[in-house]
Amino acid sequence: MKKGWSIIAVGLILLSCMQKNNSPRGNQTIFIGKEGEIKLIVLAPGHFHANLLQKSAMPQVNDSVFIYAPAEDTGLKQYLSAIESFNQRDKDPTSWQTIVYTGDDFLNKMVTDKKGNVVVLAGNNKEKTEYILSAVDAGLNVLSDKPMAINREDFLLLEEAYANAEAQNVLLYDMMTERYDMLNIIEKELINDPDFFGELKTGTPEDPAVYMESVHHFYKEVSGTPLIRPAWYYDVEQQGEGIADVTTHLIDLLFWKCFPGQSINYTRDIGNISSSHWATEITLPQFTKSTGETAFPDYLQKYLNNSILKVYANGTLHFDVKHRNVGLKVIWNYQAPEGSGDTFMSVVKGTKTTLKTIQNKEQNFVKQLYVQKTDGMDENEFSDNLQKAIEKIRTTYPFVSASPTTVKGEYIINIPSENREGHESHFKYVAESFFSFLVNRDMPDWEKINTLAKYYITTKAVEIAKDRD
Repeated sequence: MKKGWSIIAVGLILLSCMQKNNSPRGNQTIFIGKEGEIKLIVLAPGHFHANLLQKSAMPQVNDSVFIYAPAEDTGLKQYLSAIESFNQRDKDPTSWQTIVYTGDDFLNKMVTDKKGNVVVLAGNNKEKTEYILSAVDAGLNVLSDKPMAINREDFLLLEEAYANAEAQNVLLYDMMTERYDMLNIIEKELINDPDFFGELKTGTPEDPAVYMESVHHFYKEVSGTPLIRPAWYYDVEQQGEGIADVTTHLIDLLFWKCFPGQSINYTRDIGNISSSHWATEITLPQFTKSTGETAFPDYLQKYLNNSILKVYANGTLHFDVKHRNVGLKVIWNYQAPEGSGDTFMSVVKGTKTTLKTIQNKEQNFVKQLYVQKTDGMDENEFSDNLQKAIEKIRTTYPFVSASPTTVKGEYIINIPSENREGHESHFKYVAESFFSFLVNRDMPDWEKINTLAKYYITTKAVEIAKDRD
């Protein structure tokens, strides 16, 4: 009898421990992957990324979505219009039901109501970090668009938010969509094939081991219709400087590709940060064409010089990570020349191979990946190593191949267009990864540590650039 009771007691103790370790504290949701258990709260949507998470229906996500925003908010109107278009489209329509609250107290109302269990943030970045902290402190999980911090004060709040999220047993996650770009996936595979790539070089500040450059444009047309940006998009105190915004993706790709699964601790692994910034000059007619506003708002007056708006959206950033030198550059022009568009380039230097991504006119503004043998590397050995690397990749991605270019010792990595999904589709994959973490409680520690390192670099760079003025 005693033996029987002891077995039951041990079983109850084990069950109790399992429940304690796997279930959230208090009245928080226990996620098991069932249909409709994810209940979204969309907070102050001001960027179209907010609606892209809902472009496709996901069984785990409840159709009822709770939106909290300021009254008479342009971003809210655009968000609701996009959601309605998803519901009304002919092919694979969604069935979202939006429950909207507007008012000056929308943040407090959201915290008090706690109608959902996952807060989505994509919009004006000035208050975003405070929104993150408020949501986490309320015991809500947060899926945030970048950037999650645009200055030093925000970074300190973000550190606090991550600490509080751990205490509350909720998750905080950055939407890093570029990890789902097929070219980036293949490049990561090649970088982490030591027989082909070797090791990442150390580089120097003048000749870094990794260099990335990203060029964007304020004014764009989609299918002949202007992409209307909110006026605050031109205010670096609300949107963030270029080196605090676009570079978040670049640094994330650097960590993810070159140091996969490794924690990058900013207190010991990051050093020698230097940066510079300069302004894009915007005329009132250009501003009007881009925003629909006929005058510069009061909050932009301090950036005016002879009626020209100066937007510090451009910058350079240098630092080293684990003693490897990195250089980044971000440029925002007003409008791309006729027939062109946004561009991106990167160079990653290994001891055996250099990988280059180029997106220029020659590539029809489609990113293409090239590999080149390093000086001193035997060309036949390089070719053999490449073919072996491609064969490994083809076991998972059979559509990938390599072809020599007209440049000696250089090959292009062929990734067919039909196997490349567009940027908008990547948001669904980010969401699904996050939802998986909610169910399995297995988000790697490096996700948090590396996110803090990323925002430490970007916010420190803004401080340094300003100090140089």
